[in-house]
Amino acid sequence: MKLYEIFIRPKSGLNHRHVGSLHAADARMALQNARDVYTRREEGVSIWVVEAAHITASNPEQSEPWFDPAADKIYRHPTFYPLDKEVDNM
Repeated sequence: MKLYEIFIRPKSGLNHRHVGSLHAADARMALQNARDVYTRREEGVSIWVVEAAHITASNPEQSEPWFDPAADKIYRHPTFYPLDKEVDNM
């Protein structure tokens, strides 16, 4: 049995969100099982199943080289831009 990661889109126009994992023999079975397990109360309009072996991710223990370079780009922070007086909380 292969491990699959399950993503559900709750409503049209929203992003898919990771909801969990399950084991299945193939993608079709994973899709059917995901429907049965994760959308029992009609909370989804779309399901993605992704075999976990096909996911490549960064290592949280090595996050510094991946994410620190963004810290020196102050223009990416909202504090760089002046706000109009009409904008209260941002």
